[in-house]
Amino acid sequence: MPKHAISGLHRLTRTHKVAVAGVAAAGAAALVFTAVPGADADQGKSQATAVENVKPVAFSAVDTAAKTQQATITQQADNSAAKGKAEAAAKKAAAEKAAKAKAAAAAKAKAEKARAAKAAASHSEVRTAIPAAAPKPAVKPAAKPAAKPAAKPAAKVYPDNLDGWIRESLDIMAKKGIPGSYDGIHRNIMRESSGNPMAINNWDINAINGTPSKGLLQVIAPTFNTYHVEGTSWNMYDPVANITAACNYAADRYGSMDNVNSAY
Repeated sequence: MPKHAISGLHRLTRTHKVAVAGVAAAGAAALVFTAVPGADADQGKSQATAVENVKPVAFSAVDTAAKTQQATITQQADNSAAKGKAEAAAKKAAAEKAAKAKAAAAAKAKAEKARAAKAAASHSEVRTAIPAAAPKPAVKPAAKPAAKPAAKPAAKVYPDNLDGWIRESLDIMAKKGIPGSYDGIHRNIMRESSGNPMAINNWDINAINGTPSKGLLQVIAPTFNTYHVEGTSWNMYDPVANITAACNYAADRYGSMDNVNSAY
């Protein structure tokens, strides 16, 4: 079919095709009668009349086909537009559904977060309340070990001789507040007994009276017993006891043994 053929004619129905064929046949007959010489004029008129009668039928069929084609095109356009609208509506509905699902998920997440925060706060309140309801007993600090008593200074050791006896006696006298000096004591001892702690006088008046003088400083028993210094021996021959008792007597009688220069 040529390119300039009327679009849609290939889709004509059988009725349309018969009409077109009739128009074509009538046209051909008219041309034949016109071309034949001596043809009857009346016969020519009859043929012309036949053509005129057929012509409207042919064009009416073509017009009907064009209208039918146009209606088909319009229907197709309407269908395409309806389909496009349906697809757009479907996309819109899908988008709205997705948005709703997203909003629902966000709301659910927010609710879960709120519940978690509330649960955490509740646990915190419980933990805070427990110590207040049942406080743990205070832990007593470990007892510090008792401080060890200060070690007593080692007892002073004095030599067992005249120097040691005098020095020990001076230390005891200092504690008891009895005056006297090393030199004063030593001087009187050398005069009375020459440093012999067992010395005894059996010939003077005291011996005649039954109370002989004894020890380093030649003390009689009544004097020793009266001026005995606490913490020393009660034995008159004990060097330290003899010296301290004699110095205690001299302090009471003369102010100090340092003031004694003869028999006392």
